Amino acid sequence: MRLAGKVAVVTGGTLGIGRATVEKFHAEGAQVVSFATNPERCAALGDAFAGAERAPLALVCDVTREDQVAAAMAQAIDRFGTVDVLVNNAGVNAYFDAVAMTEAEWDWTFAVDLKGAWLCAKHALPAMRRTGGGSIVNISSIHSQNTIKGMFPYAAAKSGLVGLTRSLALDYGPDNIRVNAVCPGWTRTQLIEEWFGLQDDPAAAEASVLAVHPLGRIGTPAEIANLIAFVASDEASFLTGASLVIDGGLTAQFAH
Repeated sequence: MRLAGKVAVVTGGTLGIGRATVEKFHAEGAQVVSFATNPERCAALGDAFAGAERAPLALVCDVTREDQVAAAMAQAIDRFGTVDVLVNNAGVNAYFDAVAMTEAEWDWTFAVDLKGAWLCAKHALPAMRRTGGGSIVNISSIHSQNTIKGMFPYAAAKSGLVGLTRSLALDYGPDNIRVNAVCPGWTRTQLIEEWFGLQDDPAAAEASVLAVHPLGRIGTPAEIANLIAFVASDEASFLTGASLVIDGGLTAQFAH
C-alpha cells in the first residue's frame, strides 16, 4: 500500500477506529505515533507492541490544547525526522438539546471534534512542507451529510470537519499535501456501544440499526482502517479534497 517508511501520527489511537488504524499502518510498514488523552491506554498500546519492530510511540496529548499538540508533534518529528501522514481521528459523540446545551458543552464538543483537527494539522503541515508533501485524513462521519434526531451538535461539528478538509486541500495542494475526509457510518466502537446503551431497549435499538443496512450489519474498525490506509497512502496520490463515505450502503437508500 506504499506506506512503508512513512511516519504517521494518529490521534485517538488507543481505541476503536484509531486503534485499528494504528495496527493497520504498523502492518503496512509505517512508523506510527499515537496521540491520546488517557495515560493508561497509551501504556497499554505500548505494551501491546512491546518488542515489535517499529513499535508505535504512544504520547499523552489532549488535542484541544495547542501547547500539548505542539509538544507532541515536535517530539514525533524530533524522533523520526518528519510527519508524512496525519490521521485526525480523535472525537466524541454528543447528544444535547439545542436549548438545554450549555456554552461550555458546545465549546468542548467542537474543541474535540473540530478544533483538534486544525491544531494537529497546524503543527504537522510545516514538516510536510519541508519534506515535499504529505497526507492528512480527517475522520468525519456520515452525520456530516445525513443525520438523525438526537445527534446535536455532532452533525454540525462533523460537517465542519468536511469543510476544513476542503479548505486545507485547496490551500496546501500546491505543496503536494493531500487532505481528505473519511466518513464512517455505524461502526462497532466504544462510542456506538455507548449509544446503544443509552437507548430504552438497547437490543431492540441495535436490531433496528442492523435491519436498515443493506449489508445487514455494521462495520468493524478494521474495515474503516483499511480505507483510511488507502487514502493516506501514495496509491491515492491523485485524491484530495474528497469526502469518502463508508457505511455499508446505508445512505444509498432514502426513497421509500
